[in-house]
Amino acid sequence: MKMIIAILQPTKLDTVRDALAKLNVCRMTVVDAQGYGRQKGRTELFRGIEYGANLIRKVTLEIVVNDDYLDLTIDTLLQVAVTGKEGSFGDGKIFVLPVDEVVQVSDGTRGKEAV
Repeated sequence: MKMIIAILQPTKLDTVRDALAKLNVCRMTVVDAQGYGRQKGRTELFRGIEYGANLIRKVTLEIVVNDDYLDLTIDTLLQVAVTGKEGSFGDGKIFVLPVDEVVQVSDGTRGKEAV
């Protein structure tokens, strides 16, 4: 089992969720996040004054999948999470971590069946 942590543009959340649901990947945690990468933030105009906004709004998706779904899930994220702005920064990152155990709190089910 693997945990996929995907940090994405908030505007892509609905598209990503719908695409993953078609794969039967429908259990995820979504967290509002802020951060920056290579783009190092941006500037915003407020009442005629330019301010530096060092943190950019993102969403973090945490998805645990059985190994059989890993590549398909990542490929789907790569297809639907891009903004289409070629060469632009800020579409996000995908991290993959090993998951040793999953336990369903309600009934104690463990392993792949609990995912």
